Amino acid sequence: MRLIGLIFLVVLVYGEDSFITKEEYAKMLYHNPRGIGCHKCHGEYGKGEILGRYKEGNRTIIIQAPNITTLSFKKFYEALTSGKHRLMPHYFLTTQEIKTLYYYLKSSKSKSSKR
Repeated sequence: MRLIGLIFLVVLVYGEDSFITKEEYAKMLYHNPRGIGCHKCHGEYGKGEILGRYKEGNRTIIIQAPNITTLSFKKFYEALTSGKHRLMPHYFLTTQEIKTLYYYLKSSKSKSSKR
């Protein structure tokens, strides 16, 4: 069953008569790669969101997801595959999905800077 789903996805994304554009697929993947979407922590355009705050003595500690729009593809790939980031879930993405997410961030960055 998973194989059929994978074949359907490949045909859907790469088929010549695809009814979904690369941009639509990239946005869909960014919003729901495997459960929780990237946008929940990194924001709509990957610039990073404040995840929470807490008090430690007289200081307020802010937990914020990083801006991921400035990462090189190598750093982006490592962040998604290394498992070294404590707060970030591991998504088990394919290399093609990671490339698509990176494409989304780069195309979103140019769109967000025009606003």
